[in-house]
Amino acid sequence: MHELSITQSVVDAIVEKMDGATVKSVRLEIGKLSGVIPDSVRFCFDVICAGTMLEGATLDIVETPGLARCRDCDGEFQLDDMIMLCPCGSANVHVLAGQRLRIKSVEVL
Repeated sequence: MHELSITQSVVDAIVEKMDGATVKSVRLEIGKLSGVIPDSVRFCFDVICAGTMLEGATLDIVETPGLARCRDCDGEFQLDDMIMLCPCGSANVHVLAGQRLRIKSVEVL
Protein backbone atom coordinates (compact mmCIF):
# COMPACT_ATOMS: atom_id res chain seq x y z
CA MET A 1 0.00 0.00 0.00
CA HIS A 2 1.97 3.00 -1.29
CA GLU A 3 -0.71 5.37 0.03
CA LEU A 4 0.96 5.13 3.46
CA SER A 5 4.20 6.64 2.16
CA ILE A 6 2.33 9.16 0.01
CA THR A 7 0.27 10.31 3.01
CA GLN A 8 3.45 10.51 5.09
CA SER A 9 5.03 12.73 2.42
CA VAL A 10 1.97 15.02 2.40
CA VAL A 11 2.02 15.35 6.20
CA ASP A 12 5.79 15.95 6.20
CA ALA A 13 5.44 18.70 3.57
CA ILE A 14 2.72 20.43 5.60
CA VAL A 15 4.69 20.17 8.87
CA GLU A 16 7.72 21.66 7.14
CA LYS A 17 5.81 24.63 5.69
CA MET A 18 3.47 25.48 8.60
CA ASP A 19 6.25 26.38 11.04
CA GLY A 20 4.59 25.00 14.17
CA ALA A 21 1.04 26.26 13.55
CA THR A 22 -1.82 23.97 14.54
CA VAL A 23 -3.52 22.63 11.43
CA LYS A 24 -7.32 22.50 11.44
CA SER A 25 -7.95 20.99 7.99
CA VAL A 26 -6.23 19.79 4.84
CA ARG A 27 -7.74 19.68 1.37
CA LEU A 28 -6.17 17.36 -1.21
CA GLU A 29 -6.88 16.96 -4.89
CA ILE A 30 -6.34 13.42 -6.13
CA GLY A 31 -6.69 12.64 -9.82
CA LYS A 32 -8.51 9.50 -10.90
CA LEU A 33 -5.46 8.53 -12.98
CA SER A 34 -2.90 9.17 -10.22
CA GLY A 35 -2.87 5.57 -8.99
CA VAL A 36 -3.67 6.80 -5.47
CA ILE A 37 -6.74 5.43 -3.70
CA PRO A 38 -8.46 8.24 -1.77
CA ASP A 39 -10.02 5.89 0.82
CA SER A 40 -6.58 4.50 1.63
CA VAL A 41 -5.21 8.03 2.12
CA ARG A 42 -8.14 8.78 4.46
CA PHE A 43 -7.38 5.61 6.42
CA CYS A 44 -3.69 6.51 6.80
CA PHE A 45 -4.16 10.22 7.55
CA ASP A 46 -5.22 10.04 11.21
CA VAL A 47 -2.56 7.47 12.06
CA ILE A 48 0.24 9.48 10.47
CA CYS A 49 -0.96 12.78 11.97
CA ALA A 50 -0.86 11.45 15.54
CA GLY A 51 1.68 13.39 17.58
CA THR A 52 2.12 16.11 14.96
CA MET A 53 0.62 19.59 14.54
CA LEU A 54 -1.95 17.92 12.26
CA GLU A 55 -3.37 15.68 14.98
CA GLY A 56 -7.16 16.10 14.94
CA ALA A 57 -7.17 17.88 11.58
CA THR A 58 -9.87 17.01 9.08
CA LEU A 59 -9.06 15.75 5.62
CA ASP A 60 -11.11 16.72 2.59
CA ILE A 61 -10.30 14.96 -0.68
CA VAL A 62 -11.53 16.20 -4.04
CA GLU A 63 -11.27 13.56 -6.75
CA THR A 64 -10.64 15.02 -10.19
CA PRO A 65 -11.51 13.14 -13.37
CA GLY A 66 -9.02 12.18 -16.02
CA LEU A 67 -9.13 14.07 -19.29
CA ALA A 68 -7.53 12.97 -22.55
CA ARG A 69 -7.32 14.00 -26.19
CA CYS A 70 -7.39 11.48 -29.00
CA ARG A 71 -4.50 11.89 -31.41
CA ASP A 72 -6.54 10.27 -34.18
CA CYS A 73 -9.90 12.09 -34.05
CA ASP A 74 -8.71 15.10 -31.95
CA GLY A 75 -11.65 14.66 -29.56
CA GLU A 76 -11.38 15.31 -25.83
CA PHE A 77 -12.98 12.86 -23.44
CA GLN A 78 -13.16 12.07 -19.73
CA LEU A 79 -11.36 9.07 -18.23
CA ASP A 80 -12.49 7.50 -14.98
CA ASP A 81 -9.92 4.70 -14.93
CA MET A 82 -6.68 3.60 -16.56
CA ILE A 83 -8.40 2.13 -19.63
CA MET A 84 -7.43 4.83 -22.07
CA LEU A 85 -9.64 4.36 -25.06
CA CYS A 86 -11.27 7.14 -27.01
CA PRO A 87 -14.97 6.71 -27.81
CA CYS A 88 -13.83 6.43 -31.46
CA GLY A 89 -11.99 3.23 -30.48
CA SER A 90 -8.44 4.57 -30.65
CA ALA A 91 -5.88 3.97 -27.92
CA ASN A 92 -3.65 6.71 -29.35
CA VAL A 93 -4.45 9.24 -26.63
CA HIS A 94 -2.66 11.99 -24.75
CA VAL A 95 -3.59 12.45 -21.07
CA LEU A 96 -4.35 16.09 -20.26
CA ALA A 97 -5.45 15.88 -16.61
CA GLY A 98 -6.14 13.54 -13.71
CA GLN A 99 -2.66 12.31 -12.83
CA ARG A 100 -1.86 14.74 -10.02
CA LEU A 101 -2.00 14.66 -6.28
CA ARG A 102 -1.90 18.19 -4.88
CA ILE A 103 -2.26 19.87 -1.53
CA LYS A 104 -4.96 22.39 -2.40
CA SER A 105 -5.19 24.14 0.96
CA VAL A 106 -4.25 23.96 4.62
CA GLU A 107 -6.32 25.75 7.26
CA VAL A 108 -4.56 26.68 10.48
CA LEU A 109 -5.89 27.87 13.84
